[in-house]
Amino acid sequence: MTADIDFTAFFDATPSPYLVLDADLVIRYVNPACLRTTGRTRDELIGKYFFDALPENPGFGDAAERNLKASLDRLLDTGDPETAVLQRYDVPAPGQQDGFEERWWSVIHTPLLGPDDRVEWIVQEVTDVTTFVRAAQARRLGEDSPARTEGMAAELYARARELHRLNQELRRAHAREQQVAVTLQEAMLSVPDLDRHTNIAVRYLPATASLNVCGDWYDVVDLPPDRYAVAVGDVVGHGLHAAAIMGMLRSALSAVIRAIPSPAQALEVLGIYARSVDGAMAATAVKVLIDTRSRLIIYSNAGHPPPLLLHADGTCDQLDQATDPPLGTREHHVPRPQAGLPYTPGDTLVLYTDGLIERRGEDIDVGLERLTTALAQDRTLDPDPLADALLTRLDVAGGVSDDIALVVIRL
Repeated sequence: MTADIDFTAFFDATPSPYLVLDADLVIRYVNPACLRTTGRTRDELIGKYFFDALPENPGFGDAAERNLKASLDRLLDTGDPETAVLQRYDVPAPGQQDGFEERWWSVIHTPLLGPDDRVEWIVQEVTDVTTFVRAAQARRLGEDSPARTEGMAAELYARARELHRLNQELRRAHAREQQVAVTLQEAMLSVPDLDRHTNIAVRYLPATASLNVCGDWYDVVDLPPDRYAVAVGDVVGHGLHAAAIMGMLRSALSAVIRAIPSPAQALEVLGIYARSVDGAMAATAVKVLIDTRSRLIIYSNAGHPPPLLLHADGTCDQLDQATDPPLGTREHHVPRPQAGLPYTPGDTLVLYTDGLIERRGEDIDVGLERLTTALAQDRTLDPDPLADALLTRLDVAGGVSDDIALVVIRL
């Protein structure tokens, strides 16, 4: 049950200074604590443009107004909160028509979004820290003096301001790095042939602790006139290094399957290549060839969780009759096994990586059973809604500690 709170009364009663601006930076509300702090009346502030109602000290230049305006502009542009840990902004001196008092503030701006997800209101919370700043000179006084204590506090504020600046720079650098990583990942996972298959849905969820990039992959390759191949793989690790290895292995397998349609032979070649790639050891992959004319699935598996074939009655077959060790784990070349099974039009083939089913401290068979149960429950759904339903039922839609690739094919 939601409490019926009078928020105007709440802010009127709080001892902390607050005011509310609209998107045009016009003051729409100010609480009594803020009036006392600024030495202004409500009529002098309400309905006024912020920097007209509270002009900067002309003797100090326009640096304070420029900094504060830049902070507010960033908030309006990004919708993210803004903090100025230590900001000088002088206020008119009591009883002096054109006089100003030096004031230092800790300022927090919090955006409130409207129905269109644009900033509609800005809540400004300020704390007067002038006493701490002025006490900085007291660092030359005795260790036990109150002024010395206040001077230490001023130093903390100054260092906090610098820390905030560095954190802002780190966030911007991280955002740039993340965007580069995501762009790289999207380029490496480009699947032109997938656009021709309305019967296939794919989902890709990087681990929650990664930069939105990972070592899992999927691929779809058309082999005219009546066959196509699908692969799913998993490189050990997360992040950019795993993604780079993933890109090499995926590209190699995509090229090989076009020349050698046999899934087993394609994985044999990929295994040889993987032994020459630093970090590719123990990567797993499964390759299936779907022959639409003979209605046959041919597959080979290099240490990967088995694909599942879902039938109309809700039963599932595991494609587990051609499983071999992961890529690059054998010192010498050994032919890989291959198997096949028929399908009925309307069946659904599901390929995935282990992040979909594995849970820490749990046997993998439990995860497989959970997946087959979810498939049976949602077997009537088309590939796209079925893929979403699986992620929801398996409680991974919001991401987990491991990467996930999922391919759902309506045969």
